[in-house]
Amino acid sequence: MSGADTRRDLPIRPLALFVAAALALSACSSPPELPRLGAEARILAFGDSLTHGTGVDSSVSYPAVLERRLGRRVIESGVPGELSAEGRRRLPRVLDRVRPDLLILCHGGNDILRGRDGARTRANLAAMVRMAQERDIDVVLIGVPTRGLFTDTADFYYEVAEETGVPLEDEVVADIIAEPALKSDAVHPNAAGYGRMAAAVQRLLAAAGAIEDVH
Repeated sequence: MSGADTRRDLPIRPLALFVAAALALSACSSPPELPRLGAEARILAFGDSLTHGTGVDSSVSYPAVLERRLGRRVIESGVPGELSAEGRRRLPRVLDRVRPDLLILCHGGNDILRGRDGARTRANLAAMVRMAQERDIDVVLIGVPTRGLFTDTADFYYEVAEETGVPLEDEVVADIIAEPALKSDAVHPNAAGYGRMAAAVQRLLAAAGAIEDVH
């Protein structure tokens, strides 16, 4: 490598260090705060097959496990194969029927699997969050990874969470999909995987102040 090549490389290092530091600070930051959930609070888990619990008995789906962990009612409303546009049309009826105190939204995975336009998926997710907020319902968002061998949560989940000010669980689904021991098939968790999802949501709710700290 020549001296000129070395000089050209030097300015890149401070930028790389700055980006790494910014990401580290972002990862350590606290989620947006949520009001405390009372003992009688109703929680709506809305989404597709990941919410429905495809691959396992309904008693070990993540909403069922979360209900037991929280000691609060969790209503499962997941439709396997549903696209975010379909969820956007379905959600108002479910919100008006259930009248939850909190919405846990895990949607968009089928859009990703089918290669749908990310901008439209983002718009659908943002619209669903706002539907709940307009009804004074708090929201937690669960991110789903992009397609590929080693993938992270799709960027539009971060964008929606920042735009709407809601807490985002951005690691657990990607971690499960990357770990064969936690899956029942290529994309769905097994009982241990759904348990991991429920635990991650519980930790996020505790970090946001919605429930007591998890010990």
